[in-house]
Amino acid sequence: MTELRPIRVMIADDHTIVREGLVSLLQEGGVCTVVAQAADGLEAVKKALEARPDVAIFDLTMPKLSGLEAVRRVHEALPATRIMVLTVHDEDEYIIPIVRAGASGYLVKDTASADLITAVKTLYSGQAYFGPQAARALADQYSKPDSHPEDPYGALTPREREVFHQVIEGKTTKEIARDLDISPKTAENHRARVIDKLKVHNTAGLVRYAARHGLLS
Repeated sequence: MTELRPIRVMIADDHTIVREGLVSLLQEGGVCTVVAQAADGLEAVKKALEARPDVAIFDLTMPKLSGLEAVRRVHEALPATRIMVLTVHDEDEYIIPIVRAGASGYLVKDTASADLITAVKTLYSGQAYFGPQAARALADQYSKPDSHPEDPYGALTPREREVFHQVIEGKTTKEIARDLDISPKTAENHRARVIDKLKVHNTAGLVRYAARHGLLS
């Protein structure tokens, strides 16, 4: 008889007490084992690539890199890892983009612990699991596809997203060029294309766009 192994789970949340609570909850009973933890978005991507968990639980609002971008990067690099978002946000403007980025589950943080365990098991089995708010938003999107705007952020290239995040962090063109090992002219061209694609007018508009879409660290 084959012995079932625990589900390998990773947790990314910038609040230590939340991570500790989730670790205790998930490992109780031996169904899951937490193989990695991260306190910011960049660390979440790095730890996910190292640990290759079965299920990754990500907060949306994290320092250094937003949960949305972290989910996108992990999903692109590790398509077999199932990603669930656990957040305080239940607005449609957060739910639709994160599902497009690769999340297969979405729960708000007032979810019952039993539902969280069920969600992890469901994702591990290959299915999706969405709480009531997310399920309603997705059903609305399916029945009224024009009721939600397109996702221009999702249309950015990986390099344009890197430039976008450096711009909203307040870095200058020279600093961006140095960090990304490109010329200042190339950095400026990327910045101009990002502004055009996101339909804003300047850096202040990029910051406001990031705030509205939960992309600020």
